[in-house]
Amino acid sequence: MKEAVSIVIVGTGALATLFAARLSAAGHLVTMLGSWEKGLSALREDGARLTDEEGVERSFPVNATADPTDCKGARFALVLVKSWQTEHTAKKIANFLAEDGLALTLQNGIGNQALLAKTLGLSRVAQGVTTTGATLLGPGRARVGGQGAISLEAHPNLGPVETGLMEAGFKVQVVEAAQSLIWGKLVVNAAINPLTALLRIPNGEILNRPAAHEIMSALAQETADVASAQGIQLPFENPVKATQEVIRKTADNHSSMYQDVSRGAQTEIDAICGAITKLGEKFRIPTPVNRVCWHLIRASSPSKQDTE
Repeated sequence: MKEAVSIVIVGTGALATLFAARLSAAGHLVTMLGSWEKGLSALREDGARLTDEEGVERSFPVNATADPTDCKGARFALVLVKSWQTEHTAKKIANFLAEDGLALTLQNGIGNQALLAKTLGLSRVAQGVTTTGATLLGPGRARVGGQGAISLEAHPNLGPVETGLMEAGFKVQVVEAAQSLIWGKLVVNAAINPLTALLRIPNGEILNRPAAHEIMSALAQETADVASAQGIQLPFENPVKATQEVIRKTADNHSSMYQDVSRGAQTEIDAICGAITKLGEKFRIPTPVNRVCWHLIRASSPSKQDTE
């Protein structure tokens, strides 16, 4: 008989709802910690509601709270908030995570592990990357956006979380170092997310518009050049072709940044194009297209709005 894992999911957005639903469906004990009151109310009343790829919606029971002390002593936290919330979130996690506990970040962008470790300590933070997608349909409601993999960087306390995710139906692999995969995802995110958000188009439309395709290619290549300057080997040889493949596989999806801009929420642009631009300056790699997209998204987004 399998042992149920008790896990706190920090966040109430699309991906957090998807993970909560699937972990609950597998028999694990899920608590969702967030600050979006509409989302928390819906989760308390109706559970985490997930619509599958066939359009069937099911509801799965979860606990939901805005108070970190309700999670006191938790051994596992899955961090799925937006990257701009990471520093504040680390302080919340510090209020409840057990001394031998582990916080696992699967967030977009770069720098999240360092921000969490600054507060929690490096031994209590694990990082990974996922290509699983989800769309937020409403408070406590998400739709599956394609089945992706989860790659976790090896950590001695990761075993129960790895097992729990596999029991929830996720495809999981453990790797010695996740930087290559994190930067591979960053290349794709930088090339797709700001462009779809600015043009208000689904992913696949990028390939149908020559000018958009040209911008996408420049964003991908710039990001790959910054990775190369740091000695990071990407998980693919050609960043443009790799991004094109992701676009084809997710043609009907609306990127997370598109969803954020559409609902007036703050975006993760600082941890994506902004971070790439700053590292480009440090290593003297030109990133003009990333810089322009960074500032355009910032100009179109609110300065602060916590909806996760």
